[in-house]
Amino acid sequence: MDKVRMGIIGVGNMGSGHAKTITSGQVPGMALTAIADINPARRAWARETYPDVAVFDDAIAMMDSGMVDAVIVSTPHYDHPPLVTAALQRDIHVMCEKPAGVYTKAVAEVNALARRSKAAYAIMFNQRTNCVYRKMKEIISSGELGAIRRVNWLITDWFRSQSYYDSGAWRATWAGEGGGVLLNQCPHNLDLFQWLVGMPVRVRAFTHNGKWHDIEVEDDVTAYMEFENGATGVFITSTGDAPGTNRLEVVLDGGTLICDGKKLTLEKLETPISEFMKTYKSGFGTPKCDVCEVETDGENPQHAGVLRAFAQHLLNGAPLVADGTEGINGLTLSNAMHLSSWLNETVTLPLDEDRFLEELNKRRATSRLKASGGKVLDTEGTY
Repeated sequence: MDKVRMGIIGVGNMGSGHAKTITSGQVPGMALTAIADINPARRAWARETYPDVAVFDDAIAMMDSGMVDAVIVSTPHYDHPPLVTAALQRDIHVMCEKPAGVYTKAVAEVNALARRSKAAYAIMFNQRTNCVYRKMKEIISSGELGAIRRVNWLITDWFRSQSYYDSGAWRATWAGEGGGVLLNQCPHNLDLFQWLVGMPVRVRAFTHNGKWHDIEVEDDVTAYMEFENGATGVFITSTGDAPGTNRLEVVLDGGTLICDGKKLTLEKLETPISEFMKTYKSGFGTPKCDVCEVETDGENPQHAGVLRAFAQHLLNGAPLVADGTEGINGLTLSNAMHLSSWLNETVTLPLDEDRFLEELNKRRATSRLKASGGKVLDTEGTY
């Protein structure tokens, strides 16, 4: 292979953006050769916009056409696992938009297949390309600041108006989307959370459905987490705050990292917390602290960067930005938050996948999408 022939499944907001990225030459070694969409209007748009690209009304037909080496899945969430499965079964490389799915039981089955498949499986966690998060990862993983003690993320700059939710019948419904802010806006944040500090062992959450909007899913969440080493975490998000805040704090033994998504600040202690607590003899007092803005490489290639890495992985064996099997981690956090709130109790990880799916299906069965005659997915994730 000297060039990756790429097909895009679903050319809504994200899929059309990926098409533009590829056709504008931002991904060397990749060419857009096919598009599949079940919406006639979107197919008409694709034919007019990209006359040299084959357009299909069925994703499977596109995969079986022999015109693609790889596909991007950019469809509603429930479709992700079955479409990724179809690609991997055909040894077609696949890039999946976030989230990996709606419930971890389906995603775990995809991961098992991916480990046996000859094809590559990647996920569009473009925030991992952001220089400030990459630098945070580097510092935390190096161990130079010691163990994590606390992590807090207040991420409320996801404001959405009612018209946003009214723009599609599938939006903000249990049957169509599978959740609200946790499944739509926050998969990147939840992925970064676990990528930076690891997975907790216990989760207690409060998810508020339709608190700020006329929707059936959550638009306001507060979650508390505990980690194996005794560290704790808090994750707060909402689509009802304006202008909102993005502040991630990671407190380590030797200092605190503070990030707003654009700038990274380090409050480095002269003496680690654990040592100062034991050795300081004068009562009131805190370790001396040096505050500085952390220098980064300034690079933040986002979606184009993820696609470039994907192309180079297929052509030359270069590393992916994020292996697709890692998508289950952030999804586990959102599933755990939902389940904790639904049951009004602390959830211990590993997650009880069957219990979560049972509770999710109760909500899908009474979803507005079903009541209005819309398509409802069965428990296997297919139409």
